[in-house]
Amino acid sequence: MKIVNLYCMPGMAASPKIFEFISLPKPIKIHLLSWIPPLKDEPLTDYAIRMCERVTQTNPILLGVSFGGVLVQEMSKYLPGCQVVIVSSIKSKDELPLSMKMAKKTNAHKLLPMQWINNLDNLSLFVFGEGIQKRLALYQKYLSERNPDYLSWAIDSLVNWDKTEISNNIIHIHGEKDTVFPIKNLSHPFIKIKGGHAAIITQAHWFNKELSKILLKD
Repeated sequence: MKIVNLYCMPGMAASPKIFEFISLPKPIKIHLLSWIPPLKDEPLTDYAIRMCERVTQTNPILLGVSFGGVLVQEMSKYLPGCQVVIVSSIKSKDELPLSMKMAKKTNAHKLLPMQWINNLDNLSLFVFGEGIQKRLALYQKYLSERNPDYLSWAIDSLVNWDKTEISNNIIHIHGEKDTVFPIKNLSHPFIKIKGGHAAIITQAHWFNKELSKILLKD
């Protein structure tokens, strides 16, 4: 049986622990990726090239959550033959919420004092979206990347992402109550599931039941 290598990239500020409840059957083998420190003023494309060095199998499947979904799309440009799955993410800059589109025009995001995000409650809400207030203490364990330089780079890279064409090798899975990337802004195709921006955690049972069917359908 041929092994299917699935590389999983967490969302902004999050650790690979967000995948701790994901359990997929053979022949799928999960490889966990994590954020590396960006270089000063490093373009997202250059960062993606460096991340590709951590993908050691040919014809991999890349799964990215939220900003991690943006990153794996950039990585796929340098990994021929790979399949892309994005969760709670966007397929092009046109799917960004209005607030982020405005931030790009005004550079308002660069005026944010990064100290505010050192507050774990603020960071949890920013990363996982609204609707998790009762679980803040639980979710905070997933937040490992709190370096202000990294967070500033990540926010700027997301706001200024310039991808316009939607690739045909993308499987998009999205929670119907996502408040970070509202479903109303998305273009088809995508698979709508229950849950919000933290669906990879709260809807792990769905992924464990359905994701292997999607990945192995061919």
